Amino acid sequence: MRQLGGGVCVITAADQRVRTGMTVTSVISVALDPPELLVSINRSASCWPLIQATGRFGVNVLASHQAAVAKRFAGQDGAQGEQRYAGAEWRCTANGVWLLKDALAAIACEVVACHNQSGCALVVGRASGLRTPSPAAGPLLYWQGDYRQLAVPVES
Repeated sequence: MRQLGGGVCVITAADQRVRTGMTVTSVISVALDPPELLVSINRSASCWPLIQATGRFGVNVLASHQAAVAKRFAGQDGAQGEQRYAGAEWRCTANGVWLLKDALAAIACEVVACHNQSGCALVVGRASGLRTPSPAAGPLLYWQGDYRQLAVPVES
């Protein structure tokens, strides 16, 4: 599976008392009309009970310069729960979804379907809000156990 490269996203989940999240490379577009995404969430992850309880989550597509955010939400620095939000600027939507201000894309989702598979929940979320600021960088990628950037061809 290390040969399967993927775009890096941070999934956020929160209720009135707690917010947490996780880093994933398992987000795919399911449909454009209505806009829906599928994400694989480990059922032992701290955000899973919040997604189940609230029926909503955020998908934050990370830019190439946001590896520190990815590492923090992956727990590589020991940060848990609320601590994972430190060091970045976040916005909360009207329905309580936390979105990263300078993500390549930030999507608030409502859960429309869920399927349990091999310790994970395959969650389909319908976009209820979307932010796509002007990209200043390309996407953050994960391949061979490390974070990578796209090589941008030099124009001649």
